[in-house]
Amino acid sequence: MILTARALLFDMDGVLIDSAPAVERVWRQWAIEHGLDPDFVIAQAHGRRSIETLRAVAPHLDAERENVIVEQREIDDKEGVTALAGAGHLLESLPPDRFAMVTSATRPLAVARLSYAGLPIPPKMVTADDVINGKPFPEPYLKGAALLGSVPEDCLVFEDTPAGISAGRAAGMRVVAVGSTYPREELQAADALIASLADVSAEVRAEAIWLTLSAVGAIP
Repeated sequence: MILTARALLFDMDGVLIDSAPAVERVWRQWAIEHGLDPDFVIAQAHGRRSIETLRAVAPHLDAERENVIVEQREIDDKEGVTALAGAGHLLESLPPDRFAMVTSATRPLAVARLSYAGLPIPPKMVTADDVINGKPFPEPYLKGAALLGSVPEDCLVFEDTPAGISAGRAAGMRVVAVGSTYPREELQAADALIASLADVSAEVRAEAIWLTLSAVGAIP
């Protein structure tokens, strides 16, 4: 499959890096401490800002206070945080003004995880600190497009969660799903499915980025 775009927007966790072990450890421990179902809490945590997860799973708690605790634990837990296949190579092949990272992590957490994974800090980022309404709302991706001076229809999003796919589509963008976190049937809203960024090669031709996607699964 060949796709063209003027700008690329990448989610971080599950697309550029694997932080799932750390995410699950932190949220499981927090859930146990508060007498909540760990599996339910973890399922809510993927692809969303932690503050929104906390409001959803524990409306009786002080979300701002708990968010500080959870965030620091996530920053401190670096075991198993690694770059996913193809991430470094693909980012290195792109001009820095043609892509941005759009993550539900805060900026300190994003910088910490990228550093643990050995990936460079993208010069353009939209983090949890920069938005009022996180994914699945379109605000994060609309801000990413604005950072790159692009209109939504010229942007291509790489996402691994239903919430992120919903955010990209709501922003009017095409979305390629990375099947690293959720089963295929939960990624149906995307335009295509790949296993990892190792399935993507990029070539910049004037104003367009030509992307070749191998091992693509078409999603009806």
